[in-house]
Amino acid sequence: MLMPFQNDGQIDYPALTRLTELYLKAGASGLFANCLSSEMFELSAQERLQSIRHVVDVVGGAVPVVATGTFAGSLTEQADFVKRVYETGTEAVIVITGLLAEQSESDAVFNERVFRLLSWTPGIPLGFYECPEPYKRLLSAEQLGQFVQTGRVIYHKDTCLDINQVKAKLAAAEGHPFGLYDAYMGHAVASLRAGAAGLSCIQGNFFPELIVWLCDNYDQPHLQTEVEEVQQFFIRNMDVMHHVYPIAAKYSLKQRGIDISTFTRRQVGNFSSAVRQGVEALSGDYLTLSRSLELA
Repeated sequence: MLMPFQNDGQIDYPALTRLTELYLKAGASGLFANCLSSEMFELSAQERLQSIRHVVDVVGGAVPVVATGTFAGSLTEQADFVKRVYETGTEAVIVITGLLAEQSESDAVFNERVFRLLSWTPGIPLGFYECPEPYKRLLSAEQLGQFVQTGRVIYHKDTCLDINQVKAKLAAAEGHPFGLYDAYMGHAVASLRAGAAGLSCIQGNFFPELIVWLCDNYDQPHLQTEVEEVQQFFIRNMDVMHHVYPIAAKYSLKQRGIDISTFTRRQVGNFSSAVRQGVEALSGDYLTLSRSLELA
């Protein structure tokens, strides 16, 4: 999810309501609040909890909500915040892989901390997010399999960009109540066909209806031409969507008539006239594609 702000930098809760309703109307089967797209590292602890609680309240149980619960601090402090996030009503609390161990520390160190975190947060379903910040720490299929086998890990947002690794992770978690959600649209269809539970990508903050359509129709034999067209639309426009993000996504939503400011607390670069024109062209291409797919 994106985080809408007022032009003075405060969280815009009425806009957060509208945004949440937009995702739900688009058909999203779940929401990831308090994530990197939500500018979670630029929020205070209280803002994180309040915004998560707001999303949970707006959703009203219609779909599951997950949210990040680990930030800087000792493992004890992270465990305590996981509990506070879970108390907001989330389905699971997400662990940032790059915050449980330093980049120089071994997988053995990371694994030991995961199991300690599990023991210190009894009964709370957890998930992993291979977040690019503070650094991207990827889980191996073997690691993920070990964690899923505890029965406590039910979610994984994958950012490895390697379809073979995605398949290996899915195989390692087979037979357990668990879902892998791929962030990389470059192989989105292949990931879904391999058994991914869905997609968790920044493109969903531009065109959530199109992500829902792809998840619903990737395996429909009579729609394979259209499926390939949607896949190529995302591949072709990947640079436009990633550049000066999340400002570009917020501007794209404004182009669609959503009342949201483009203000961001993150330093993401200059939203130049060239970038603006690229997003405007993207919006036009989406409109043409959505009409061909007969999206509402």
